Amino acid sequence: MNLRHRFLAALCGACFCGAAAAQQVDLNAIGDMLGKAGETVTAKNEVDEQAIGHEWAAMLTGAAPLVANEKLQRYVNRVGRWVALQSERPNLPWRFGVLDSPNVNAFATPGGYVFVTQGLVARLNSEAELAGVLGHEIAHVVRKHHLAAIRKTSGIGLGADLLVKFGLSKTEHADASAKLLSGAKEVMLRGLDKSDEYEADRMGVVLATRAGYDPYGLPAVLQAIEAISADDSSVALLFDTHPAPGARLDALSEAMGETFETYVEQPQAAERFAAETGR
Repeated sequence: MNLRHRFLAALCGACFCGAAAAQQVDLNAIGDMLGKAGETVTAKNEVDEQAIGHEWAAMLTGAAPLVANEKLQRYVNRVGRWVALQSERPNLPWRFGVLDSPNVNAFATPGGYVFVTQGLVARLNSEAELAGVLGHEIAHVVRKHHLAAIRKTSGIGLGADLLVKFGLSKTEHADASAKLLSGAKEVMLRGLDKSDEYEADRMGVVLATRAGYDPYGLPAVLQAIEAISADDSSVALLFDTHPAPGARLDALSEAMGETFETYVEQPQAAERFAAETGR
């Protein structure tokens, strides 16, 4: 079992059944699950939801492996799970991970999988900021934003189309898997509406505050991202798939008002963040 499998097994509580599961995507299973995604939103079938999220998490870690730092992975899981406990879906099997990518971004998949990139962690200054980012992604899962997006895009037919075109022969499987990975990322990221992002920002602040952190962690992250040049390749995907940081800050400022001033004395935990992340 290679390093990526060991970490993902630790995060998920179960391995991906050896190298074959990591190298090849089961197109039959994915096709079935994408086809059921619309039902999942209505029926609230958490088993199917987690199965979809499990496959997408495997795709993400196949594109960018988890950082080979067990201390960092444990830390982000501790913070993430504590913030998730403050949500309306505390009993999901939440799993968090840091992807080995210089890009500045964070991702969530259905069922409780949340990832932040090493490039984003490197730009954070406190645990409160990390909690705000994780709270935003947790909100996407709680509100089932990605599942709703599948219903509104071509994602539902994606698995079936690939199966018809490529079948399951060994020679065609790799190419089909690559196309499926590309399509799933598009559904997961580009399918989200701006309103979903604004809602996740609002909820992220609330969840971080409930967890006992300074509520202005997420706004601080958005300010830092706004200061990054649009020409910087590390933020290209983030800027392409999210509203402008300034617009998000304006919306948050209006939503937060003076309500959260009461909680500004809650800790940022900057020193603990530095110690746990090796900053």
